Amino acid sequence: MTIQRRVILEEVKKDHSHPTADAIYERVRKRLPRISMGTVYRNLDVLASCGLIHKIEPGLSQMRFDGDTHDHYHLTCTRCGKIEDAPIDVSDDTLETLENALGHLTKYGIFGHKLEFLGLCRECREREAGLPDVFCAETDANREREKE
Repeated sequence: MTIQRRVILEEVKKDHSHPTADAIYERVRKRLPRISMGTVYRNLDVLASCGLIHKIEPGLSQMRFDGDTHDHYHLTCTRCGKIEDAPIDVSDDTLETLENALGHLTKYGIFGHKLEFLGLCRECREREAGLPDVFCAETDANREREKE
């Protein structure tokens, strides 16, 4: 483990906000001023491939990194891109039953799953309080078109 890799790992593990590579680079640069962005990206990939951190690839924002490698789920705000750990127990037998049933049905050897919850975070919901719900308006408009 190189010094750069160790510092990057420490910075990811101490930040529970699921930081982007850019945010990690800025923090690491304070400790290692001569480090390049490319070095940070390469080391993040190495750390993820070794299982020391997790890559989170939300469809709506930049890739994020998580220093917490135990099995857990995430909540992603579709407005601001914030990612938080979901406060639910992953050890639920229901999900294991679903994996087993899906494996049997498809003949896949299923060894895991990823589950991400999408919605609006508290801050975005409060910021938009009192404004018309764009999603509902779009849904209503689509329903009207389908009737025609």
